[in-house]
Amino acid sequence: MSILRVENLSKTYQSGGRSLTVLDNVSFTLQPGDTFSIVGPSGSGKTTLLGLCAGLDRASSGSVYLNEIQLDNLSEDQRAAVRNQYVGFIFQNFQLLPTLTALENVMVPLELRGEKGAARTAQELLERVGLGQRGHHYPTQLSGGEQQRVSLARAFANRPKLLFADEPTGNLDADTSATVVDLLFELNREAGTTLVLVTHDLELASRTQRVIRIKGGTVISDTKPERLTV
Repeated sequence: MSILRVENLSKTYQSGGRSLTVLDNVSFTLQPGDTFSIVGPSGSGKTTLLGLCAGLDRASSGSVYLNEIQLDNLSEDQRAAVRNQYVGFIFQNFQLLPTLTALENVMVPLELRGEKGAARTAQELLERVGLGQRGHHYPTQLSGGEQQRVSLARAFANRPKLLFADEPTGNLDADTSATVVDLLFELNREAGTTLVLVTHDLELASRTQRVIRIKGGTVISDTKPERLTV
């Protein structure tokens, strides 16, 4: 059974009285545990594709099946429930809630699911990413690398079947990026999660099992990393 299936997906916007096609007839299938990168220049449609795969937006045509659940005809609340059940997110700009501590940020997805022992689980995850002593700090008191490690802990809190990472190292320096990336793949491997990574970094993309390249909203290649060239 596939964890993510995308069939003939297209997205068109109306702009200035004309149609602007951002994605054009994209298809792929991922199995549980796959690691997968979407690469392309800015404006190529890769972040739009990620948003459609996660049910954050609706396609103009085509279908998305997440854990064999068709997202296209679900209401916004129903799609949100599917995400809460199966999906984790990591963003370039961290998306931590500024009024919550690191520990409380990690607890959010657990509390939304009504799970008991949220604080204990969140603390264990913070320790796993090397921030066990920083749980009482607010995001503004943390470095960029520390904030991204908090977001990693939060992303894995609900044991997602599918993890979407959108330019996870885009705001980090090279040394910090390496630490975060190693943690991401280590946690992902331990959890057996399917990883969908959006990036313009070919070196990062080469760490996944499969890479598609998008240009102008169209998939121009679908390769194994060893065949990926700049």
